[in-house]
Amino acid sequence: MHTTLVIAAGLVLLGLALLAGHWLGATVPLVCQVFIGIWLVASLINMWFGVHRAGYSALEELPILLLVFGAPAILAVWVWSKA
Repeated sequence: MHTTLVIAAGLVLLGLALLAGHWLGATVPLVCQVFIGIWLVASLINMWFGVHRAGYSALEELPILLLVFGAPAILAVWVWSKA
């Protein structure tokens, strides 16, 4: 359930980033690049919490990291390619 919520938060954050970029006059590719960088950091922090707080090993958390980072990042790349 936590993984689903984090992925959903990433998708919402992407939408908010695109909206803020539109309001500020930023280009879609720039917004997507910044989002991917920020989302990578957020995903790594989520992995750190999984390892240090929830007690999972780094190898157990790695596939979750790929899902958590990958789903919103792939959508950001798709939006970027359509711009």
